[in-house]
Amino acid sequence: MNKDPHLYPLRHTQNTDRDSALWNWAQNSVVGQRSQLHQPQTEAELQQLLRTASGKVRVLGNRLSPGRMLGVDEQDLLLDLSAFNGVIAQDEESVTFAAGTPLEQVYSSLTEMDRMLASSPGVIAVQTLAGAMATGTHGQGLAQSSIADEALRIRMVLADGSVREFVRGEPDFAAAQVSLGTLGIVTAVTLRTRPFRLFTCHKFAVSADTLENDMIEWNQQYEMSKAWWFVDDNLMHVWNAHEASAEDSQAWHANQREVIEHGDDTDSSLNDTIDQTLAQMHRDTQIHGKGGKQFRTVTRFRDFTDISGDIYQLFCRGIAVPQINVEIGVPLEKTPQIISKIKAWYAENHPHMHYPIILRCTGASEGWLSPAYQHATCFFGFVVYYADDGSLSQDGLHFLTEVEKLLAAEGGRPHWGKYYDPQRYQWRDIYPQWDAFRAVRDQLDPQRRFSNDYVTALFD
Repeated sequence: MNKDPHLYPLRHTQNTDRDSALWNWAQNSVVGQRSQLHQPQTEAELQQLLRTASGKVRVLGNRLSPGRMLGVDEQDLLLDLSAFNGVIAQDEESVTFAAGTPLEQVYSSLTEMDRMLASSPGVIAVQTLAGAMATGTHGQGLAQSSIADEALRIRMVLADGSVREFVRGEPDFAAAQVSLGTLGIVTAVTLRTRPFRLFTCHKFAVSADTLENDMIEWNQQYEMSKAWWFVDDNLMHVWNAHEASAEDSQAWHANQREVIEHGDDTDSSLNDTIDQTLAQMHRDTQIHGKGGKQFRTVTRFRDFTDISGDIYQLFCRGIAVPQINVEIGVPLEKTPQIISKIKAWYAENHPHMHYPIILRCTGASEGWLSPAYQHATCFFGFVVYYADDGSLSQDGLHFLTEVEKLLAAEGGRPHWGKYYDPQRYQWRDIYPQWDAFRAVRDQLDPQRRFSNDYVTALFD
């Protein structure tokens, strides 16, 4: 029996290519019918569609979000904006991309220009630019925040078919940065850029005994820091990155701009923990042997070594595997006490650990609905992978449920594009500009064209 089929739906494992139903990427939710899907090729075509069509409208992006965010009723429309792709314009300080451009293409285009974003990349690079912004996607590093915080202009087609360009500095720009797709259809985004740089990432394993202090220190000392907490073994696997030396940069260029590894010796100190984690994942997922992308997310930690490369090569290394992914951001100043509470809860209950806890910190965001709004934030990430038959480990789901309770009670804010229990949150209490955002939505979409049951439950 699934613990909560509404929060954590089972996965449909049959081939859906010829199915009349349209599924989200994880194939755990039908979002509509293929007959409802429209693929406008130009902004003018999109404008005309909005002027003439009836019903509500949602954009699919690459369908990575939970089905509740994407789904529509039978009289409504679903939009595929994959034709809105590539570089539109550029100047010395910015580049304008079409909204449907996948992040991997954004990053490769910028690298070819010898530019980069100030924001560290999202882990999964198949996300579209507009989708990543709308859900508050972020990387790691206190000197930056979400991808949406690098936007200078956001071009949007509104419910009546008119076009509005939101410009940084305008009173309602912060509403458009992280909008959950509820204000209009984004067609283009202008991102500020900076000169291209290379980084060296130091990887190590260490005890979690002093994680309360270590987590803050790593993020203060390094431009980017990411950590995996293997709670069962009281161990951390840590990636700390700073700008590469001239010598490392020369080696990278000499290696055809590919990642370089440092030293002939690798660190095997985490291998036993990796083996134990893999064994647990095999039991949970009922998948035998070494196959499966989900296992590669752990085996990459075996025999690790320091590396140098560009920011995307180092940190945009996510492996897209169907999963239940919960990520909650808490104010950075609360992080030590929250880590202590998780340790105490674990010591008392010894919960089943399906996967290590992922820890990433960012600086404060300007977006009104960003989970990092106004606060430097530490994000706690939790994953349960689907089994081959589409089921989920009930012990793993129990852990997700209990730890979300703990983080929500500390003022945590969930990542919009991942899974969370809405009953845990009082939105006005944790988002100071909640009603200001609703007022902008009232003005731009009074008829609630860009809505569905999920959006209605949030705002109406």
